[in-house]
Amino acid sequence: MDAYIDGVRVAGTTDGPVPVVLIGVNDKDSRLLPIFIGFDEAVSIARGLDARDIGRPLTHDLMLDIIEELGGRIDQVVVSGLEEGTFVADLHLDTPRSGAVIDARPSDSLALASRTNASIAVVEDVFEEGGRPGEEFEDLEDIREVTEL
Repeated sequence: MDAYIDGVRVAGTTDGPVPVVLIGVNDKDSRLLPIFIGFDEAVSIARGLDARDIGRPLTHDLMLDIIEELGGRIDQVVVSGLEEGTFVADLHLDTPRSGAVIDARPSDSLALASRTNASIAVVEDVFEEGGRPGEEFEDLEDIREVTEL
């Protein structure tokens, strides 16, 4: 399913605030796929979405610079699995030798996709299992309001 990053928000849990990246699909489905991630990854995704350069490269900026310097590019991110409550992603690269698919955390993959024009997709079964009504996330604060971006 073609997808996009709907937002990066912060959910209040019994263990404290937890960032969540919300993935929507492009088929008029109002549900969102919530993927709970770390604060550093959440900030990195938000910075990528905002095309915000802070001067020195952060880890995801560095990773993208290395891929591009070696002649590669990020082609697609696919949220491809849900294993025991943990989402799995595949990072699809085009390289001078051929295409490559790299097993990666969704948070890292989405941070890279947010910096490029790479497409995002979610396997339908994963969305069906993990998708939640979008209304559940309307009251969550945007990560930009919680951190100093």
